[in-house]
Amino acid sequence: MKSDFYAAITQIASERGIPKEAIIDVMERALVSAYKRLLGPNPPAVEVTVKLDPVSGMARVYAEKQVVDEVYDERFEIDLNSARQIKPDVQIGETVLVESTPRDFGRIAAQTAKQVVLQGIKEIERSYIYSEFEDREGELVTATVQRNNGPRGNVILEIGKAEAIIPPKEQVANDRYYHGQRLKVLLLEVKKDDRGPRLIASRAHKNLINRLFEMEVPEIYNGSVEIKSVAREPGLRTKVAVAARQEGIDPVGSCVGMRGIRIQNIVNELNGEKIDVVQWSSDPREYIANALSPAQVVEVHLHDHDHTALVIVPDKQLSLAIGKEGQNVRLAAKLTGWRIDIKSASALLEEERAAAEARAEAEAEQMVIAAELAHAPVEQRIVQADGTIRYRGHRYGPLGNDLVGQTVQVRATSQKIFIYYNDRLFASYILLEGGQASPDEE
Repeated sequence: MKSDFYAAITQIASERGIPKEAIIDVMERALVSAYKRLLGPNPPAVEVTVKLDPVSGMARVYAEKQVVDEVYDERFEIDLNSARQIKPDVQIGETVLVESTPRDFGRIAAQTAKQVVLQGIKEIERSYIYSEFEDREGELVTATVQRNNGPRGNVILEIGKAEAIIPPKEQVANDRYYHGQRLKVLLLEVKKDDRGPRLIASRAHKNLINRLFEMEVPEIYNGSVEIKSVAREPGLRTKVAVAARQEGIDPVGSCVGMRGIRIQNIVNELNGEKIDVVQWSSDPREYIANALSPAQVVEVHLHDHDHTALVIVPDKQLSLAIGKEGQNVRLAAKLTGWRIDIKSASALLEEERAAAEARAEAEAEQMVIAAELAHAPVEQRIVQADGTIRYRGHRYGPLGNDLVGQTVQVRATSQKIFIYYNDRLFASYILLEGGQASPDEE
């Protein structure tokens, strides 16, 4: 019949999910410390081992003793005849390991080693918890809420035998956390510190969406459908771009599921967060148009130099394309990586009409200027020391230090003055009014 001591070890191992061998190892080391304390305040430097019998659960102490002719202290010495029963060829002065279990050692050891054993078990437990989770960062795990410390505090979770927290920045405003609630979280980070493993979980990270889709959509899990990009505003709305890696598979339909059952399961897990699943495309125009779903798009104009896209939508679709407080277009921009400007078809036509009128006015103005210049006389002026010229009582410039002292040609219309150098237009200025020619003008 096994001892109560050994039964307790078995129970602890079962309750805490720790291998029994690991607990026994900690206890054997703790009992060595207990035995050495029994030897007194200054025990000799001898080797001591303690073995727990796996059948009886009894502790046996084996101490190193020196072989002598005459024994003065049985704790540290053994006579030659007794030593040779253990090791036949032993000689005087050598040492042998001898069972030296003190009377009533079980009770004394239990009292002495209690705190050491408990601390050792805690360390083992922390070590095994850390080893269980250290390679699981980024995984989806199911947790139970233990405590909610309020809107600005941590949410404490239980994941198996481990404790995790959801810090405020990883919480979702729409979520309501209550004791005993079961929910799925993303295991964001696993740290190891003096108080044991520290598990950080998230409900707000966009990778939570990836893991939920992998769980609900077999085609994503097995790789026949790929999630290309995710844009998320936690608790409000998410856009997911998917593409098929095998011909004949509808990636959007696979994610939505028959009658929407797959996507609805994910929405339910996220407490009603809206999810748009869109078709990814290697053509940026098509991809951007898809990303603005559910709005319809007339055309997309790309500007590669600043990575912007001008999207034209029907007038009635403008508010839908922009979304509440700009949410739809904002998520589409995050999803595609393009800065998106949206205009209605009528607004674009109005802008094009205004631009055409402005071009016509500019062309008409150029024709008037050209006609006036054809009849304008050519006058000579010398560039002054400050780099300017004088014309009809006003100064124009500066034209640059390299032209100081040079002669330039001047022609004027009713609105502008044009300055030429070496038969090339060098500068033009708005003609200032009210001036009169001064005697020093040439």
